[in-house]
Amino acid sequence: MNSEYVKQALQKVGNPNVLINLVSRRVRQLNSGGGAGSRPLIIETAGLGAADIALVELNDEKMGWEMAEAKPAEAPVKRRRKSSS
Repeated sequence: MNSEYVKQALQKVGNPNVLINLVSRRVRQLNSGGGAGSRPLIIETAGLGAADIALVELNDEKMGWEMAEAKPAEAPVKRRRKSSS
């Protein structure tokens, strides 16, 4: 995997964990071998592995992604126990 591609993609994504998930999902698609989703979205793929192809697609904005905003956790509701008389 080319470290320059990783640096560029990390600048776009911002979160290394999200980048790993994006690249691994795309690598699985490329390696699956069936359908239109498994073909590279870039023209020049000579000498590139599946992970490098996924990173170049991300850097060239051929592949889209969107981050959902995390909501703050709500405090759990305390319930009163029924007293046994």
